[in-house]
Amino acid sequence: MQFTKATRKKAKLRLALSGPSGSGKTYSALLLAKGLGGRIAVIDTERDSASLYSNLLEFDALNLTAPYTPERYIEAIKAAEQAGYDTLIIDSLSHEWSGVGGCLELVDDIAKSKYRGNSWSAWNDVTPRHRALLDAILQSPMHIIATTRAKTETAQVEENGRKKVAKLGMKAEQREGLEYEFTVALDLVHDGHFATASKDRTGIFADKDPHPVTEETGRILLDWLDSGEQQPDVRSILENIARSSSMAVLKANYEAAIQMLSPDHHPAINKATNTRKREIEPVQEAT
Repeated sequence: MQFTKATRKKAKLRLALSGPSGSGKTYSALLLAKGLGGRIAVIDTERDSASLYSNLLEFDALNLTAPYTPERYIEAIKAAEQAGYDTLIIDSLSHEWSGVGGCLELVDDIAKSKYRGNSWSAWNDVTPRHRALLDAILQSPMHIIATTRAKTETAQVEENGRKKVAKLGMKAEQREGLEYEFTVALDLVHDGHFATASKDRTGIFADKDPHPVTEETGRILLDWLDSGEQQPDVRSILENIARSSSMAVLKANYEAAIQMLSPDHHPAINKATNTRKREIEPVQEAT
């Protein structure tokens, strides 16, 4: 283990937009993408709703239909990467959680078919699949903006000896803690489509006041992202691991990758290393 001087690296945007129906999630995501510039793609699970804004800017869309499994989302993300897009909007990520074929439905199906209705055991099967999608988002070479639906969260409380239902605020329709995976998480409201930051690693929204989401917001975020030091080429580093000719070379490539890349990329490094290790070991044993 070795500590090195901490420096902020150039990065790709990971931004979550959450809000109730009609709060402007798709429109705001497109404005942000326009400010980021480059080629834009949209994974649209909202029945071509993004195409209603095709007059706003030029972008390509993929209409993703059910089943909304994590693997289908990953396949769409990889297709966007291979096509060379600069920014990807996932509209919406909520379907992967609560849509037809999403994680909640998968848990019910697996619990019934495999664990005699025990949903706790079924989560052991579904959680790694959900995690794989988050890893695909974090490790992508594109800017990614993901929208999530939000609904009012309530709880039963007691007041003056009487029980009543109290509103606790808005909650995204996704796994709890999703916002921790993103650089910025913005919550949208109906009035003026203003946004407040529930999480902000950039400091751009530090004043906590509601902000209008505009094309300029995208440009400001891009300036911040590009102001860090040059980031190592993640894809090339993983390819070096996959091409390792021996266990000694694999070990050297692994250690170099761990030092060069941030912890966000460590799961991908471990996966690539273990895969190559399984390929090399039978060959060395045979010789």
